[in-house]
Amino acid sequence: MNKRDKMYAEIKKHGENINTIFNTGIDPILLCKRLRRYEHIGTQANTDYCNGIIDISEWEKRIEKLVLQVNKILKNTKKIPVIINGDPRGYCLKIDDKYIREKKIKIYTDMGGYGILAPDFSE
Repeated sequence: MNKRDKMYAEIKKHGENINTIFNTGIDPILLCKRLRRYEHIGTQANTDYCNGIIDISEWEKRIEKLVLQVNKILKNTKKIPVIINGDPRGYCLKIDDKYIREKKIKIYTDMGGYGILAPDFSE
């Protein structure tokens, strides 16, 4: 298995884990690609705010729109706590760490135990 095949296997597995949590009915790889797109949008908003390109009200508008889009694709009725990390140095789209621990969910996590919705498997 080459590096690309390994990456796609990890993406597919992660997408299957996301579908286990949210039951989106979307192909696992397509779901991960869409979530990565949203991850980039959130990270860009965080970076723009931290660099002074946008003010807090513009950041809040972008993040509010992002949360609606992410919850829509995940078919999440806010029963599962999807959160936004405002720090551009880490992943933006996360599932609350307490929820991950309580439900014993198997998903890619960061060092804080937060479930990462759109990790980068290209590295």
